[in-house]
Amino acid sequence: MQSAIAELNTDRLRLRAWQESDREPFAVLNADPGVMEHFPACLSRAESDDLVDRIEAHWQQWGFGLWAVEQKSDRAFIGFIGLKTVPFEADFTPAVEIAWRLAQPYWGQGFASEGAKATLQFGFEQLQLDTIVSFTAVCNQRSQRLMQRLGLQQVGTFEHPALPEGDRLRTHVLYRGDRQQWQAGLLG
Repeated sequence: MQSAIAELNTDRLRLRAWQESDREPFAVLNADPGVMEHFPACLSRAESDDLVDRIEAHWQQWGFGLWAVEQKSDRAFIGFIGLKTVPFEADFTPAVEIAWRLAQPYWGQGFASEGAKATLQFGFEQLQLDTIVSFTAVCNQRSQRLMQRLGLQQVGTFEHPALPEGDRLRTHVLYRGDRQQWQAGLLG
């Protein structure tokens, strides 16, 4: 199956199929309280490995997913960027979400923007998606700034159904972009 996974290349990044060697640095990333600040909890090694398994299963089911991202200069695994189906019901689903998670040493260098732009291009031009959404907890200003830099438009908020009432992360902000905006050069 891995040979069927599309690979994206940018100036500094390679978005590729997951490799067994990615599991250890991904577990370190998922155990970092800074990276996981806007998620319910850090992940154990077993939970992180389970996430990789689910990512790979998504690729098999849908033909797209979250790529492992490596920095071209040293081939270091730095996280994931990609597209995934939204796994819960909400007033904006069914939908495809653009998502990212990078290790802290790679923050603030434009890597997320670079990979996300290539991902939007793939989604709109190769997959011919009409709309791509992105969302995060209201308190996650860093991800919201990236969504705004990409040209995605804030369209509202919603209560994340996987989080309990009263949880500080439950209220999420929803952003959206469509293929017409992409074609007009308003995204990316």
